[in-house]
Amino acid sequence: MSSQQIPNLLSLRNARAGSGRPRGRGGAGFSGSSSVNPEEEAAAKDKVIQQTDQDASVSRMSAVEVGYLDDPFAQEFTAVGGPRRFPIINRGGFLHTSVPLKSIDTKSGTYIRTKAIDRLVDSFLSSEPTRKKQIISLGAGSDTRYFRLMSRAPRPCIIYHEVDFASNARQKISAIRRSTSLSNCIGSPSEVVIEETELDGPSYHIHAIDLRTLPPANSPAAVSMRHVDPSLPTLLLSECCLIYLEPSAADAVVNYFIEHLFPPSTPLGIVLYEPINPFDAFGKVMVSNLAQRGIVLQTLQKYYSLEAQKERLSAHGFSDGQEALDVNTIYEQWVEEHEKERVSSVEMLDEVEEWILLAKHYCVAWGWRKGEDKAGAVWNGWAGDS
Repeated sequence: MSSQQIPNLLSLRNARAGSGRPRGRGGAGFSGSSSVNPEEEAAAKDKVIQQTDQDASVSRMSAVEVGYLDDPFAQEFTAVGGPRRFPIINRGGFLHTSVPLKSIDTKSGTYIRTKAIDRLVDSFLSSEPTRKKQIISLGAGSDTRYFRLMSRAPRPCIIYHEVDFASNARQKISAIRRSTSLSNCIGSPSEVVIEETELDGPSYHIHAIDLRTLPPANSPAAVSMRHVDPSLPTLLLSECCLIYLEPSAADAVVNYFIEHLFPPSTPLGIVLYEPINPFDAFGKVMVSNLAQRGIVLQTLQKYYSLEAQKERLSAHGFSDGQEALDVNTIYEQWVEEHEKERVSSVEMLDEVEEWILLAKHYCVAWGWRKGEDKAGAVWNGWAGDS
């Protein structure tokens, strides 16, 4: 497709566009007026970031209401009957490059994105299912994965940590306080300690932490994150989170976990969901549309391809395996034919060509190290997923 034929994603606007806020972990644009104090400007940027979680909830609720996903907990974070997302967003969980600023969604937990990450998480948990494991979700926001996992019978043997801005942690804890279904997943009141922005239960912990403030891995000030067990096989999750940090800051976050928090003996894995391919014609349109709204994908030029993502994971020390697939490949290879038929019947997708283009510009990357578990049993399912 020539650059002249590339569809303008802005043309996909219609009456179904939501009125949510941007979602992610990085800066919306500001004028940088000299009258604005730098600290005030930084705080304003952070406030935009911190206020975007509700839009992620709206996107998930849209996918649930249409029928893409079965998630009974989505409604605990978003009112039923809210704005419905475009089919192209419901199906793929992409950045909202195609709609006005108020509806940009950088963390929509929609169909393929959810299914792909669920598959990797389930593979991790089902390998040696009686062995206790740990998950740390970075920039978790209103994500419902812990509650979906704990609604299973039998419940998985895990410790689950969520890390986010204090404001987002506060909102999530408020929702948990209001909801019996959420509270029941965490434990009895006598087992749970809840503060304004922190929560500790038998298997679930919310940490109010700005990831940029984590000390360097080799810093004397580096301290352990509360209730994290450094000996357990652990999976780190980052869904459109690290991409909004400067490359050095994003790298420092991963290094904090792999070099400080967890000793080399601990089996450790990571799953990333991020955009890729910014340099081709369509990628330039995608990035340009975001730039018009002041959204900067700060690590995209450094980790711009599937190969660059795999090299990134290897450089971080996930030396026993690195894999990456774009979302289109995941849909074609991981989704069974009968499920594709079901998804097609859920909602008419007119923008098929645009969807394929977008799907080739997003990826899931995952890597792992075996630690002292030389057989790598907890990661056995991951090696065959590429």
